[in-house]
Amino acid sequence: MSEHWWRDAVIYQVYPRSFADANGDGMGDLEGIRSRIPYLAKLGVDAIWLSPFYASPQKDAGYDVSDYRAIDPRFGGLEDFDRMLETAHEAGIRLIVDLVPNHTSSEHVWFQAALAAAPGSPERERYHFRDVDPADPQTPPNNWQSIFGGPAWTRTPDGAQWYLHLFDSSQPDLNWDNAEVHEEFESVLRFWLDRGVDGFRIDVAHGMVKAPGLPDTGGDGTIEMIGTTQAPFFDQDGVHDIYRTWRPIIEEYEGDRIFVAEAWTDSAERRSLYLRPDELHQAFNFDLVLAPFGAVDFRKAIDSEIANNAGVGAPCTWVLSNHDVQRHVTRYGGGETGLARARAATQLLLSLPGVVYVYQGEELGLNEVLDLPAEVREDPSFHRTNGEQIGRDGCRVPLPWTREGVSLGFGPAGEPWLPQPADWTDLSVEAEDGVEGSTLEFYRKAIAIRKGHKATGLTWLADPGDDAFAFDNGALVAVVNFSDEPVPVEAYGEEVLLTSTPLVDGELPGGAAVWFKK
Repeated sequence: MSEHWWRDAVIYQVYPRSFADANGDGMGDLEGIRSRIPYLAKLGVDAIWLSPFYASPQKDAGYDVSDYRAIDPRFGGLEDFDRMLETAHEAGIRLIVDLVPNHTSSEHVWFQAALAAAPGSPERERYHFRDVDPADPQTPPNNWQSIFGGPAWTRTPDGAQWYLHLFDSSQPDLNWDNAEVHEEFESVLRFWLDRGVDGFRIDVAHGMVKAPGLPDTGGDGTIEMIGTTQAPFFDQDGVHDIYRTWRPIIEEYEGDRIFVAEAWTDSAERRSLYLRPDELHQAFNFDLVLAPFGAVDFRKAIDSEIANNAGVGAPCTWVLSNHDVQRHVTRYGGGETGLARARAATQLLLSLPGVVYVYQGEELGLNEVLDLPAEVREDPSFHRTNGEQIGRDGCRVPLPWTREGVSLGFGPAGEPWLPQPADWTDLSVEAEDGVEGSTLEFYRKAIAIRKGHKATGLTWLADPGDDAFAFDNGALVAVVNFSDEPVPVEAYGEEVLLTSTPLVDGELPGGAAVWFKK
């Protein structure tokens, strides 16, 4: 395992509920993940990012943590975690775990103690409680709205106070002005580092710190999590002080361990502040998640990210899909067109300097499941908005491993926690494994070529067409055609290393990418 592996790694996100179910209860688990480590090793990834597996009532799929030092029984126990981690390390794969420091579950022992204590007590100081105005008892302390819909404030059972929750009412926000909160999370970091994890992905890394006085936001108080501007509760400068205390902790441990920020900011400049040498190692670039499939928008996002991260000496961190956004096959139009564009965009990412994150199932070409019945949906945003927001369940449907079976190989028995589309049988691992031209084999080949042709920079070359671009990354020449029409590419090289869609008479089809040997 090389030094500073995290500067050019390919990291695979595992969503535990939906990856692999070993015990047949319909929900993924740690033993299921362990059993599929050989699959990930063959894919060629350097590390796994594991979404939450902590003890939780699962009101928000584990992002409502009731105990940061325990495994939810749905997923197994600490011994299962240790075995999974050992198996991953034996395969040369590192493990990054999710950390949720903005809020706890309402069932966390701290919040239960706060509800049992009086207003103004030390127990309540760990969260954001505010008195109810007797003259106006129905109006919350400010106009902040929950990311999941509705007010960001809920009355306590005794009716005397409100408590803040930027997400679901079962996820009360912690008060990071409180010293006990700092001490607790420093202890949690050490607990998992001592067990051998290789780093942490920090959920809502731009949250945690709130502006003094909790002032109203502009307008009606609604702020979108995705593509947000700076707000009194997001991207406050004080959050950087927290990370400056965390960085020395992780550096005490051997093995080049890292922090990864989920930081939605209004600019690459603001995002790069999280990556200063005494703070975090990586921060997801969501600009390409938000960008339409087009040369101008992609090139602007790439240039901005490279320039700003160079200023703080941090690697770029590229991503197209995750558990919070619509899968990019569907975002790019769905069907054959969407899949072709998704493969081209992935090939582009794998030729850029920096780190690439792959969301489970994208290597199979999975689409967003848009027609899930209301009765099976679990995302709180769907329920808090009475279905006005469709929610994120569609990108969380369990993976298809085999062509047949009640859960397409996801588990040995029982229906999966979300139903899989019938046509996923042709997108299963079994259906694609070893099949020339399949999306799975395309990913395997692209990742393998990347390892031998790692980017050392990026130099733009003459465009091959109006909605296409080309660049030299120091190890190969990449051409990406965002248009619907073919473009000539013979001038860029003679030996083709990889195409997302085969060339036709020296031309690159629409919605395709090609790598040439230098």
